[in-house]
Amino acid sequence: MDLKEAIKRIANDIAGDIVEIRRHLHSYPELSYKEFKTAKYISKTLREIGLSPVEGIAETGVSAIIEGKNPSKRIIALRADIDALPIVETNDVSYKSKNKGVMHACGHDVHTSSLLGTARILTQLKDHFEGSVKLIFQPGEEKAPGGASLMIKEGILENPRPDNIIGQHVMPLMPTGKIGFKEGLYMASADELYITVKGRGGHAAMPDRNIDPVLIASHILVALQQVVSRYATPTTPTVLSFGKVIAEGATNIIPDEVKIEGTFRTLNEKWRAEAKGKMKKLAEGIAESMGGACDFHILDGYPFLYNNEQLTRRNRQFAINYVGEENVIDLDIWMAAEDFSYYSQEIDACFYRLGVRNEAKGITSNVHTPTFDVDEDALEIGAGLMAWMAINELQTEH
Repeated sequence: MDLKEAIKRIANDIAGDIVEIRRHLHSYPELSYKEFKTAKYISKTLREIGLSPVEGIAETGVSAIIEGKNPSKRIIALRADIDALPIVETNDVSYKSKNKGVMHACGHDVHTSSLLGTARILTQLKDHFEGSVKLIFQPGEEKAPGGASLMIKEGILENPRPDNIIGQHVMPLMPTGKIGFKEGLYMASADELYITVKGRGGHAAMPDRNIDPVLIASHILVALQQVVSRYATPTTPTVLSFGKVIAEGATNIIPDEVKIEGTFRTLNEKWRAEAKGKMKKLAEGIAESMGGACDFHILDGYPFLYNNEQLTRRNRQFAINYVGEENVIDLDIWMAAEDFSYYSQEIDACFYRLGVRNEAKGITSNVHTPTFDVDEDALEIGAGLMAWMAINELQTEH
């Protein structure tokens, strides 16, 4: 049997079903760690194709095993995330979110429906490959501490332990049909910064009687950028951004405190720890020198994502064999974060990108926006390619 042609035929036959699943998930999105109906839907779909899902991992996670011949010979894992974002969708489509204020704006509906399609393909072909495939449908990718870390703690990488793990993510910057790979360091760590600058409020016309936290906060915001520009080595990608500053005074009122929230991202764990210490010390010192105080709280987020070179190189070649060399793209470092990184710290991992952009259809919005959508032609490619990668990886001798 020509397995590649068999996979493409099955993927084409079930493409409409995968789109239907994606639209259902898109219509009924659920926030991180609250994906109860989504998990039930996934489990129901897996049972319909003859699998026995395990539910309730990290509360809303689901897993299942597809066993080929000689099922313990080699085991790989395939992962999809299932949660949505707190965004009000503005797309005018039949499958628009029916859950007010919640939207699949990062393509997790695509990842889930695509992996369900992959499961269907592999189940039909299980007599034609050796080893087993562990399917992981993971909650909470969008919210710390990250559903991946919770599933790992609950044993998702054990019993059986996979040799490696593969994950797929939509990329709205790439046209449909294109697949992207990056060996080695790929995505950044991400820590959340919560700063409260404390002063003494009062009438704005009498600043000498107050300790102005707005002014102190302004100095802190500017000074913290020096941690990036003057302490980080130029060869270490580093991002420090603040997206929320709240000073609830008025034109004539100096408030008692200012709250600031931001993110710190990098690709070096030693520098990550060092920089957080420098930021805290700098902010507290500035506040004290100006007569105020500063509470600097850091919520440690996801580590950097590392794509195992050999695994990624193999899967890049599998993709070339499936979609053609002209459709496989080499990616650069990406400073966004992904909790798939937790898997990459535990076992060999490959996290690649699926193009979903179609300018002719007007599908050009980026992730995390209220107009985000995908070219659904990508679903057939995503499901088939992941099945092709899984079967080839199972056949790889080490």
